[in-house]
Amino acid sequence: MEPAGGGGDSRGLPSADPRSTFVLSNLAEVVERVLTFLPAKALLRVAGVCRLWRECVRRVLRTHRSVTWISAGSADAGHLEEHCLVRVVAEELEATRKRTTMETAFALEKLFPKQCQVLGIVTPGIVVTPMGSSSNRPQEIEIGESGFALLFPQIEGIKIQPFHFIKDPKKLTLERHQLTEVGLLDNPELRVILVFGYNCCKVGASNYLQRVVSTFSGMNVILAGGQVDNLASLTSEKNPLDIDATGVVGLSFSGQRIQSATVLLNEDVNDQKTAEAAMQRLKAASIPERNTLGFMFACVGRGSQYYRAKGNVEADAFRKFFPSVPLFGFFGNGEIGCDRIVTGNFILKKCNEVKDDDLFHSYTTIVALIHLGAAK
Repeated sequence: MEPAGGGGDSRGLPSADPRSTFVLSNLAEVVERVLTFLPAKALLRVAGVCRLWRECVRRVLRTHRSVTWISAGSADAGHLEEHCLVRVVAEELEATRKRTTMETAFALEKLFPKQCQVLGIVTPGIVVTPMGSSSNRPQEIEIGESGFALLFPQIEGIKIQPFHFIKDPKKLTLERHQLTEVGLLDNPELRVILVFGYNCCKVGASNYLQRVVSTFSGMNVILAGGQVDNLASLTSEKNPLDIDATGVVGLSFSGQRIQSATVLLNEDVNDQKTAEAAMQRLKAASIPERNTLGFMFACVGRGSQYYRAKGNVEADAFRKFFPSVPLFGFFGNGEIGCDRIVTGNFILKKCNEVKDDDLFHSYTTIVALIHLGAAK
């Protein structure tokens, strides 16, 4: 016999109407989809409307703080239902085959807010995890046209800065303030530097790259990168870049929460077994896999030809030990890095007396992990 007044639980409280629960869940889904079109500041302003909206805003903001990537061409293996900006950027990347590189770069730059900076490079081949899930199999793409965009959100306690130095025959050395402004000097929280030399086939390009790297190579930071064909975009530049210019671009990662490690696959690594052994060394660094990115910078002379017509060897070896970490990178014309592990308490485990010459390689692969701290 039911208590007077309808249903209830043992405490005499009214039980939830399944129909109202269904309506609220559907309403929340609609609200979240609408809120994805708003920037973070606008989301914070509407968060106080009601409890439902506050919960929706919290979930949407969480997606805004996660790293997102977009793949185009042969790397595209799924549909990503996230912020509308992601879908538009994906469409622009897919249109690359119908435009010049610079046209695509300008189109992408117009999509982002003015405070965002876009760094774009062109390489002989790419390494990418297809969009959709971090557990997708990463691909080494050596033939055909394809690309990817990696979008970093604003993360509390972490600063990511692009830098660009153009080779000037009249100035053989960089001034200290140039390095300080982009976080490469006088920055106690600097943890990782990804560095790329462009127009590397030009006379003096390699020497200039080595000269730039030598200014910060002795620091207790993770250093990885390589030489690429050319620079496609850097929104922080006010003037268009001379097509014959050579220089160095990259990203600096600063923040106490960052952990990182690199491993070098030298010429002795030439089969699946030795590639997996190298990745096992990287695994031993004990870098947390959650909120972590993998980067692979390989010589254009490696890949399937290097592994006796067997493709994707190094990317598959990475996935075996890091199944939930997305992997990105390229095939280039020279590699930068070494075996180096910087732990959470910032103690250099290997390569602590590295010389500049030990950082530059050919017919090798550099694989790096960058952990951006626990997601909040």
